[in-house]
This record gives sequence, structure tokens and C-alpha cells, in this order.
Amino acid sequence: MDAFFASVEQASKPSLRGKAVVVGGLGPRGVVATASYEARVFGVHSAMPMGQARRLAPNAAYLVPRFGFYKAISERVMELLRALSPLVEPLSLDEAFVDLEAGGAAWDEQSARLVGAQLRADIRAVTGLTGSVGLAASKMLAKIASEQAKPDGLVVIEPGTERAMLGPMSVRTLPGVGPATGDHLRRAGITTIEEIVEAGEDEMVRLLGKSHGQGLYAMALARDDRPVVAEREAKSVSVEDTYDVDIHDRVRVGLEVQRLADRCVRRLRGAGLSGRTIVLKVRRYDFSTLTRSETLRGPTDDAGVIREAAARLLDSVDTTGGVRLLGVGVSGLADYTQEDLFAQAAGERTEAEGPLEEDAVAPAEEQPALAERRWAAGHDVRHAVFGHGWVQGSGLGRVTVRFETPGSEPGRVRTFRVGDPDLEPADPLPLVLSRHKESRGPEGGAGAVGMRSPAP
Repeated sequence: MDAFFASVEQASKPSLRGKAVVVGGLGPRGVVATASYEARVFGVHSAMPMGQARRLAPNAAYLVPRFGFYKAISERVMELLRALSPLVEPLSLDEAFVDLEAGGAAWDEQSARLVGAQLRADIRAVTGLTGSVGLAASKMLAKIASEQAKPDGLVVIEPGTERAMLGPMSVRTLPGVGPATGDHLRRAGITTIEEIVEAGEDEMVRLLGKSHGQGLYAMALARDDRPVVAEREAKSVSVEDTYDVDIHDRVRVGLEVQRLADRCVRRLRGAGLSGRTIVLKVRRYDFSTLTRSETLRGPTDDAGVIREAAARLLDSVDTTGGVRLLGVGVSGLADYTQEDLFAQAAGERTEAEGPLEEDAVAPAEEQPALAERRWAAGHDVRHAVFGHGWVQGSGLGRVTVRFETPGSEPGRVRTFRVGDPDLEPADPLPLVLSRHKESRGPEGGAGAVGMRSPAP
């Protein structure tokens, strides 16, 4: 799906169509979850600190995510994919692999093109949103094709052309090559995929170790035999980084743990999940590996809660000799529920830690009076007189609401006291097929569809 969260917000709010929209945490430690193509023109991108995004695009609309709504729309798209094949492997709310041959939907390049084109049309008809499709003989290549198809496009990598296509691409294109591995290869004079092939498997093993080196060399040769695995229940969500040089500075170690916690939260939210148990993994200078865990009272995907738990776990680990690897994970997973998240976030904080993020409210037994109610930017409301709208902003005891619906013209803006008894939270309204011409940009989310090579 193309810039999924932001596209949903634009489809829901007529006044934001064709304008810069940024979705993410609006608190002081918030990060960008998704930016619309119009916002990306200013350099805004996912995972960017929200403060930096505001400096780059001060006139954009900044909204708090509505994960429950995104998940409902995602499920409608996944239903379309399951109609094509029993082998659907979701990667997040907005992306999945599909084995078209397993369902008999496609058996060669021509039939796959037709299926991909029809799928894009069906997604638009069902959701009013756009998606991009990559078709190839393996998961790795389908993923790369879907990136090339962004936004609102379809790209096929024809069997037999894979090596020529991959050759000039950056090594960062390959799965598992992050900033650290990319820099390590660059220092060895390897910047393109073809240069990996030229260096040879032995050199890759020498540079990266046996498992990583062999795997990277195979991918550079366009070899990827991983099957599409049907949807299954995840047991944990985690991220980790290995460092080229051991980290000795305790402050740096703490900052890395906080960064990993934020990445873990983004992955957790992307899967529409929350979890109860926070896990810290530390591999020290002598290759000894330690894990520490803490179980919370209830499931959460709140970044502040997970960062704080990870920091507490780090306090119990001696890192004076140096750290080679750090990881943060969440287990004890549950489906994301907004109410549980908000209650958990409030329950884990104390007065000394400051106010809640803008996308959190206190638990029911601690709800402030109506006059102190907090309204999250972008969330739905209903007024007894003016009907359905969404929160454009709040502060100084006032809340500004734009009254419009997905099928209406851009609506009027009105301001109320935060405790106005005629104003109350509301559920999102269903999307309608977009009638406007969406702007296009150089980047966006995409789906990847796996197509096996035809038999010789």
C-alpha cells in the first residue's frame, strides 16, 4: 500500500487531499510513522524525529495514528490476497507476499501481469486507496520490484533478467544489509551488488562471517529459495544491531538501546500488535550473550513504556568491557487495542516523568474532568449540532474541529471548549472511493507478490 497511514488520512479528510500529511507520535520524543508524498517533497520520511519533520514541513498536517482503523482497512486488502492464494505472508499492515502459483491464479509472466493489474484495481475499488505490486520468481526479487513500482504501479522482473537487473544496484538493496554492513562493505571497496559477485563467496565470508557472507553472496546471484509462508501467529517482535567496533561508552550504549526500542515499537505497530514482556539482549566483547526481561501488567506498544523498561533492564547488565551487539524485543503478544495501550501508558508513568504523549489518555478511574479532556489530532469526533468531524488541534483549553466526512466537500472549522458536553469521541467513518487525482511522488509503501519461475 502506498504511504498507507497518510493515504488513509487523506482519504478520510477531504481538506487534506493533495496536501502534506505526517502521521506519528506528536510528543517530544515522537517519530514519523508515515509521510504523504506531498510531505516527502520537503524531505520528511518515516522514522524521522517529529521535531525535525516540523522544521522541514511546518505547514503540514500532523496527526496521531488511528491504528485500529488502519488495521481494519488492512484486513480488507488481505482478504483480496487470500482470494488469490492460500499462501499469503503478511509483513506488516501494508505489505505481504503472495505465492500466485499455489492458488492457481498465475502460472507464467503474462497471467501474473493480469493478476497484478486486477489486484491493484480491486484494492482501489474496495478501499479507495492505491497499492503497488512487484512480481518476480522469488520473495527477494518481488520485494525489490515492488519498491521500483512505487507509487501506484506494477513492475515485473522477468525470469532470466535478474542478474543484469541487480548488478548496478547498491548493496543496501539486499535484505540484511543495513547501515553498518553497508559501511563495512564500502570500506572494502564493495558498493554494488555486482561487486559482491566479483569479490566472490570466500571474500564475503572473510568480511562478514560464514552465515551472513554466504547468504549475501547467494542473494547477489539472485538466489532466494525462501517459500511464502502462510500467515501464522507471531511469538515475538525484535530488532538488533551488531557493531563493527565494540561500544565502551555507557551513554552511547544507553542511546543505542533507546533507538532499538523505538525501532521495535515501529515494527510492533506495523504488525498491529502489542506485548507484555520486554526483552534486552546484550552480546559483550568476549562473545558472551546476556538476556534480561521484564513483564508489564498488560500489553503495550507505547514507545515511552518500552524505552523505559529497556533502560531498566540495561541497568542490570555490566557493559564495561565493551558491547558487540544489542537487541530489544517484545513477546507475550496480543492484538493491538487502543484502550489497553492508553491505560498501560498512563499506568506506567509517574508525575515526575511529565505529561502523557498527545496520543494517550488516563485510565478510566483517573479520567480528568471534561474541562481537562485531551483531544488527539486527527482523531474522530461528533458534535450534537454539527455532526461528524476530526480534531485539527487543541491547546489552551480549546479544541479545533473540522467538520467533514470522507464523501463530503472540505468542511468548516469551529473551535470549542475542551469540555464542551456536545462534543465527544467517535468511531471513524468508512472510506469512499476517492474521486480526486492523487499526487505522485518518488517513494511509498508497496506490496510484493511472489511468482515462481515457469517450468523449463
